[in-house]
Amino acid sequence: MKEDTVESAKNLPVAVIGAGPVGLAAAAHLLERGLEPVIFEGGHSAGAAIEQWRHIRLFSPWRFNIDAAAVRLLEQTGWESPRPTALPYGGELIDNYLTPLADMPVMASRLQTGARVIAVTRLGLDKTHVRDRDTTPFLVRVEHANGETRDHVVAAVVDASGTWSTRNPLGTSGLPAIGEEAAADHISSPLPDVTGRDRTSFAGRRVLVVGAGHSAANTLINLADLSKDEPNTRILWAVRGSSADKVYGGGSADGLPARGQLGARLRRLVEAGSIELHTRFGIAGLKTLDSGVSVESVDGRTLDVDVIVPCTGFRPDLEILRELRLNLDAAVEAPTELGPLIDPEFHSCGTVPPHGAKLLSHPEKDFYIVGMKSYGRAPTFLLATGYEQVRSVAAALAGDHEAADLVQLELPETGVCSTDAGTSCDVPATGINEEAESGCCASPEPVLIGFPTGLAHGRSGN
Repeated sequence: MKEDTVESAKNLPVAVIGAGPVGLAAAAHLLERGLEPVIFEGGHSAGAAIEQWRHIRLFSPWRFNIDAAAVRLLEQTGWESPRPTALPYGGELIDNYLTPLADMPVMASRLQTGARVIAVTRLGLDKTHVRDRDTTPFLVRVEHANGETRDHVVAAVVDASGTWSTRNPLGTSGLPAIGEEAAADHISSPLPDVTGRDRTSFAGRRVLVVGAGHSAANTLINLADLSKDEPNTRILWAVRGSSADKVYGGGSADGLPARGQLGARLRRLVEAGSIELHTRFGIAGLKTLDSGVSVESVDGRTLDVDVIVPCTGFRPDLEILRELRLNLDAAVEAPTELGPLIDPEFHSCGTVPPHGAKLLSHPEKDFYIVGMKSYGRAPTFLLATGYEQVRSVAAALAGDHEAADLVQLELPETGVCSTDAGTSCDVPATGINEEAESGCCASPEPVLIGFPTGLAHGRSGN
């Protein structure tokens, strides 16, 4: 190792927070670099966040959803890669990739599940102390599944914890609507399996979907399918904007046919009256009733419903990082240099230059936020982006700054744009048929370009 390798790397591991696709990829790259990872996963298994939406299909094909270092590990076991052009469901991503990777002895021995990180700091130093800060190990405080809280001393920290656990509130102004917390029993998860696992919570009930992104579109279409068997199911849809055109997309003219099909089908359902669309419906308050919950808009309109599905996007949990010195963009809460490149106020399916450790760095030496969490509140993220991030970060932590700085990303020319799954994953899309594979993401020639970003999804529709 070079002289500027992570301090005490020979004796202390590198903490990886989160065992999703990007977290496990980070561990794989660290192992290749001769560094020792310890992975803390708050769920009971790798990919625990994706498990919540395993019924959702991705827009992007397998070849953009697996990491090179992870594949090199898996191939040692005789693992066979899925068909590169196929579009996986979230469950397939877990069953055919993440679980086999996590179960490998080299990974399983370093993975702690049911281990929720509650704080990261420097050993013996709060954020106000400067002296010897860069050479002082990190302290990661973890609540373990057995109820014990322990402090783990590590040489560096890679935060790949995603954003799934911290959804945006239903209210306007970035705050929960008045009464939102009291109405929690009437609010579902952001991507419920309405025709499968969660069917009984939605069948024959009044359901309000809030949001103007692909999560909302997927849920609405699934609810429409449910209503064919459960005709008493009433489907309501609330967006802040004056129309739902952003969600409908380009239809048959869409550069991603699967995405266009999703929007076109949703438009037909609204026009047919199967879905009740309420525009300019910014939520001001929720009032819990004996028969459900009354949702009031800022202009005084009310909707009485049984269940609310919040498709309003996600934000990073920064509380666990309070004692660290971070440089975060004031708007999107991404690393300062990345923030302006992905700000959803100005970017819609544009491009961002490939980036790595240098752009992701903070004043806190050897600490990095990667994956979906690195995008802060910006709603679009690609797994391929996260894989390149952690490759670069692992190189930097190993002292190979030449490799860390040489970042590139190969994506299809059309790109894959817009996500609100709130974890290190690409766009979820349930409204895809098998024909979409060849049209959307089958095998366009890859080119060296930036990765797409953009607004149109994840908010409740401005």
